[in-house]
Amino acid sequence: MLKIHIESTKTPTIIKFVANKILTEGSFEYHSVEEVKNSTFIQQLFHLPFVKKVFVTANFIAVERFNIVEWADVQDELKGVIENYLAVNDSLFTAKTETKQVVVEVYAESTPNPAVMKFVSNKLLTSQNIEVTSLEDAKEVPLAKDLFDFPFVKEVFVSDNYISITKNNTVEWFEITTALRDFLKKYLSEAKPVITENYKPKVHEKTEIKPVATEDLDDISQEIIAILDEYIKPAVTSDGGNIMFQSYNTDSKTVSVILQGACSGCPSSTITLKNGIEATLKQLLPNKIEEVVALNG
Repeated sequence: MLKIHIESTKTPTIIKFVANKILTEGSFEYHSVEEVKNSTFIQQLFHLPFVKKVFVTANFIAVERFNIVEWADVQDELKGVIENYLAVNDSLFTAKTETKQVVVEVYAESTPNPAVMKFVSNKLLTSQNIEVTSLEDAKEVPLAKDLFDFPFVKEVFVSDNYISITKNNTVEWFEITTALRDFLKKYLSEAKPVITENYKPKVHEKTEIKPVATEDLDDISQEIIAILDEYIKPAVTSDGGNIMFQSYNTDSKTVSVILQGACSGCPSSTITLKNGIEATLKQLLPNKIEEVVALNG
């Protein structure tokens, strides 16, 4: 079933309406209703007096507002409008050939982990969470394989529209950020593959990262996953990482998770677990959670 959740950005006037399905394979930006020739829905958005700009890519619609309103006053209503439209329409666009294609852009964001930098693209890269911890693991991940040509690259994590890169201690970020950003922009502009058709997630020796079949889980586990998806994952993703539910022990009331990307090995990951994830779950599921542990923390 289609679901939309609201995700804030570092720009207060812009929020993202994120769907649980891919909305478009391209990236499209509109500054006025006159530019929209291929989507009656986006035209309707511009008829709202507070809509300044609309950006659509991958699985989300980003909307920039004028300062005549606050998002708190209108975001839920706008979320409902988007959900209702997508519930009965397969596509936002009526004619892909008329879309305004946006040039690939890449920008760098720091993360709470000083060894990790997040490089965000306006292009969907993958629908999977791809973690590559060595050149040997990169055989079926051409993007990561090329990144390992940089001698300072230690690990690569790819998810949605961003790449989190872990460096070693031989350089500082100010020395290499521009080179990495330029490389990624060129790589993505040339439409080179992120992964091959033969790619399969690597099972790590220390921690097995396995998909969890939600239909087989108990009610509390399903509630935990829903909370992680709605409240925790957007914040973790914005920091260049990912969190995956693994299990819930009904006797000890312990939740086990996997941390990936910038969150894995981050000095502040313990604080994130205890003050963020664990506290949120305890608040929303009172008397059901005692502890949250990272299996790879």
